[in-house]
Amino acid sequence: MIGLVSATAAGARASARLAEAWPARARVYEGPVADAVRRAFGECSGVVCFLAAGATVRLLAPLLGDKESDPGVVCVDEASRYAVALVGGHGGGANALAREVAEVLGAEAVVTTATDAVSVPGLDTLGFPVEGDVAGVSRAVLDGEPVALEAELAWPLPALPDHVRPGHVRSADGGRTGAPQEASQEGRGGVIRVSDRAVEPGAGEVVLRPPSLVVGVGASKDAPAEEVTGLVREALRDAGLSALSVAELATVDAKADEPGIVAAAEAFGVPLVTYAADELAAVTVPNPSDAPLDAVGTPSVAEAAALVRGGELLVPKRKSAPEGRAAMATCAVVRRPARGRLAVVGLGPGARDLVTPRARDELRRASVLVGLDQYVDQIRDLLRPGTRILESGLGAEEERARTAVDEARKGQAVALIGSGDAGVYAMASPALAEAGADIDVVGVPGVTAALAAGAILGAPLGHDHVSISLSDLHTPWEVIERRVRAAAESDLVVTFYNPRSRGRDWQLPKALGILAGHRAAHTPVGVVRNASRADESSRLTTLAALDPATVDMMTVVTVGNTATREIAGRMVTPRGYRWQSPADGGQGK
Repeated sequence: MIGLVSATAAGARASARLAEAWPARARVYEGPVADAVRRAFGECSGVVCFLAAGATVRLLAPLLGDKESDPGVVCVDEASRYAVALVGGHGGGANALAREVAEVLGAEAVVTTATDAVSVPGLDTLGFPVEGDVAGVSRAVLDGEPVALEAELAWPLPALPDHVRPGHVRSADGGRTGAPQEASQEGRGGVIRVSDRAVEPGAGEVVLRPPSLVVGVGASKDAPAEEVTGLVREALRDAGLSALSVAELATVDAKADEPGIVAAAEAFGVPLVTYAADELAAVTVPNPSDAPLDAVGTPSVAEAAALVRGGELLVPKRKSAPEGRAAMATCAVVRRPARGRLAVVGLGPGARDLVTPRARDELRRASVLVGLDQYVDQIRDLLRPGTRILESGLGAEEERARTAVDEARKGQAVALIGSGDAGVYAMASPALAEAGADIDVVGVPGVTAALAAGAILGAPLGHDHVSISLSDLHTPWEVIERRVRAAAESDLVVTFYNPRSRGRDWQLPKALGILAGHRAAHTPVGVVRNASRADESSRLTTLAALDPATVDMMTVVTVGNTATREIAGRMVTPRGYRWQSPADGGQGK
């Protein structure tokens, strides 16, 4: 819940705008301001104060505890010009809240957190628990001092500046392998370790805790929660593993509602994942047993549930040891394989304001960017310092797809970019054809050329429509022609991609001719070149009047159906076929 506190009429009006925009997550606190701030601070995950910064600081001072537990506080001025992240920038979410407030109020977000200001990922914002000297190592990163990155696990991280370089590589058991890079000079700037072991960070060191551990759990009916939870904690402690790296608890479906197991998952703050008994029975385990086979239909619950998705068994099945009675709980711990991450990102048709916020987030999350050189140039300034860029020219789509997948398989966080929507005549298809189940793949939608052109033309896609590429580079013309003919016979609005190039000048006239066999000569046709870009141009013509020689590869051509009309210079396809033209006595609406 976001608490809203104001002291003046202008502040109350701005507060009401936020409450209206966030009806399910905002609460207006009324009454004396000091009392309202105190209540909101104690009850909410974030607070927005429509007060002067100095007054807000004085009211907050006696309430502040630590950045791990304090809510984020944003301060908005009387004119709603600025939304200032005042307290809890990262831990409390004030930086993100300030941006949200600014978006609603049309204000400017003011974020003074150093890492955010220079586009360096904060060590406490990577999505992992972090321990150690976060402030000191972050300062070393910001100051450009050599910082050693010691990764026991190849977990995907966002780009870090060039002076954060691999140091001594530690094995998962804590031993060091290899030599440090000369530039690391461990101890001078700091050390960032990626580890799921229960190691204490040393001076000038932080430890990132990746979600690498899966704990399989079995329990008898009504096993006490403290017995299940205690068993898991003991197993982790004895194996030298950090509870902060536990990603999930896993068990058999029959135990999905077992109170002790549910409580254990809640105690560790992780999800409880369940599997069918026959799926677990198919997993080879070192310690099968007849007891769970008789009870729930699988010879193993704890080990099988931990191993079902693969990984290294670190703690074989272990039983609880209560005094005076039989054990009621079992557990096993597996380190799951580190998985690289591939985000296939659509950049939209070209305009910067049509790059979605999700696409921007994925670009900043990546440590490796793969893309066509001209698309890389469009978004180079959105990348974090240290992002490794692998770019190539036209005609290398399959090579780029293989490169992106190969980098993800190395455990990297990769962004593969394409124009428009990456799944429409772009990079998602060749990338997913290469990618297996060994990496995580995320698709980020973008605004397609057809949608961008449609918005410029009016509403040509108001009813059923189809996109067809006229390039026969990858598709035989016989197939393309069959699709065009089917669209013509089905009375679909058609958007032609790749309509004409210097080497392909006959396909567009042929396709238009097919459509002309089923549609009137006056059927509206929209022609848009470089949609949304600085040199955008568009025109509305007809099926009979379109000159194919005026079309090139940077153009999309949209041909209306039998109901499409030109209204006030715009191309409009009705949502339904109950359409009367002015000639028929209707209003055309």
